[in-house]
Amino acid sequence: MGSPPRIYLDCAATTPPAPGVVEAVRDALADSWANASSAHADGSRARRIVEESRVRVAALIGGRPDEIVFTSGATESNNTVLKGFGKPNAQFRRPLELRPPSGGVVVSAVEHPCVAESVAWLERRGWKVSRMGVDETGLVDPGDVRKALRPKPALVSVMLANHEVGTIQPVALIAKLAKAAGALVHTDATQAVGRIPVDVEALGVDYLSLSGHKFGGPKGVGALWVRRGAPLVPLNHGGGQEGGRRSGTYNVPGIAGLGVAAAYAAREMAAAGERVRGLRDRLDRGIRSGVQGLRVNGHPELRLPGHLHVSFDLVEGEALMMRLDLAGIAVSTGPACSAGAYESSPVLAAMGFGEARARGSVRITVGAHNTAAEIDRVVGVLPAIVADLRRAPPAWLRS
Repeated sequence: MGSPPRIYLDCAATTPPAPGVVEAVRDALADSWANASSAHADGSRARRIVEESRVRVAALIGGRPDEIVFTSGATESNNTVLKGFGKPNAQFRRPLELRPPSGGVVVSAVEHPCVAESVAWLERRGWKVSRMGVDETGLVDPGDVRKALRPKPALVSVMLANHEVGTIQPVALIAKLAKAAGALVHTDATQAVGRIPVDVEALGVDYLSLSGHKFGGPKGVGALWVRRGAPLVPLNHGGGQEGGRRSGTYNVPGIAGLGVAAAYAAREMAAAGERVRGLRDRLDRGIRSGVQGLRVNGHPELRLPGHLHVSFDLVEGEALMMRLDLAGIAVSTGPACSAGAYESSPVLAAMGFGEARARGSVRITVGAHNTAAEIDRVVGVLPAIVADLRRAPPAWLRS
C-alpha cells in the first residue's frame, strides 16, 4: 500500500493550472508557434491568441484591452513602473518631474521584495523614499499615509494584498489621498487578482501588476495594467512590441494560458472564494482545537480567503514545514533560512513580531483544488508533529 497523495497548501507561492490552461498552452505550441509580430497568416493566427487573451485579462480587472501590457510576470511589471520613475525619458508629459523630487516615492513597509528592492534602487540614486508602517495585523494606517504624502511624492506604491499574511490594504482610500496630493499610484495586486474581485476603476490606481501563475495560469507570464495617459518608461527596448511599452517576442503559449486562466477566474472566482474561505476556516478551527499556544497572524477580516499564517509557541517554523513535507503536506514559512543563517521576514518585523513569533510561523494557503478530506488529514497530523517538536525546542527558544 503506497503513501497517501500529497496535499498542496502553498498557493500563495503558485497554483495548479486552471481547467483548460494546459491545453491552451499545448495547442499554442503545436499549432500557433509563429511569431505574433509577423504580418503573414501564420503570425496573424498567433496574434489573435494574444489579443483574445488581452481582452480576457482586461475584463478580469475592469480595465480596457489597450491598457494591458504583457510581461514575464509581476516582478517585471513592478520593476518597470518603479524604475521608470528614475529614468529621464521624453515619454513623460512633465519631464522636470523625472529628477528626484522632494517628495520622492511612498511605499508600505510590507511590500514584496521586487517592489522593496526596486525602491531601494531609486533610493541609491537620490530619490527620497517614505515607508509607511503597519499595525500588528499588517494594515497600513491611513493617518500614516497623510503624513507620508507631505511633501508631495511622484509615486505611491502599496500592494493590494500581502504575500505572507494575506492582509488586504485599503488601496482605494490610499489612492484617493495620493491623487489629492498629485501623485500617481501603483499597486502590486499579484496575490489578489483571481482570488478576490479587483476593479482598477474602483481602486483608482494608475498602474496594477499581476502574475498568471498565482491564479491558475502558467509561470513566466503576467501583465501590467497602465491607465490611459499614465506615463510609462519601458524597461525593455527592442522591437517595439506592446505599443513600444515592452519589447520582446510574444510568449504566445504563456499568454494563451494566461487568457484562459483569467476567463476561468472571472467565471468561478465568487464561488471558489467562498469554498476556499470555508476550507481555510475549517483548517483554522481544527488547528486551534488540536494545538495549544498558537496565534493566527494577519487581519482577522480583511484577509485573502485562502491565507492562514500561524505562529506556534516553542516551535521553529522551518522545522515544522520540513516535518509536514515529510508527511506529504506542502506549506511554507514566512522567515527563510539561508546557508544556515536565519534571515528575518521584513513583513513580520514591520508588524512588530519578536524573533520567537516570527521564526515560529508557517504560511498555509488553501486553493480551489483542495478538499475537506485533505484539510481534515492536516488537522489530524499537525498536533502530533507540533508536540514532538516542542519536546526539544531549538536553542534560540531556550535561551
